[in-house]
Amino acid sequence: MSLVKAADSKPEILVRQQLHKLGYRFRLHYKKLPGKPDIVLPKYMSVILVNGCFWHHHKGCKKSKLPQNNRKFWTEKIMANVARDKRVFGALKTLGWRSLVIWECEITSPTLPKRLIRFL
Repeated sequence: MSLVKAADSKPEILVRQQLHKLGYRFRLHYKKLPGKPDIVLPKYMSVILVNGCFWHHHKGCKKSKLPQNNRKFWTEKIMANVARDKRVFGALKTLGWRSLVIWECEITSPTLPKRLIRFL
């Protein structure tokens, strides 16, 4: 687990590259907002969170399958992440920020640029 990056993961970098190609400028891991969102676009009052399917339990995704070993530990850990995500989304919404979650499995989708444009 020590090798898992909290910031600058490959999926996050790919989303940032897409945004940059589209001409958007952003801040990274803005500490003044709840949950330190991955990508913050202050001009649009919007945040983009790039979530790993396993770590944030992407329902219906084959990458979110829990390991068989130490199942209780992993279930508690992943569900705590899901609960924290829910609190962060609520806090951001209360502050007037719009949120978009991009899942790790969606990064290579050809529709990602259109989705980003629609959101912003």
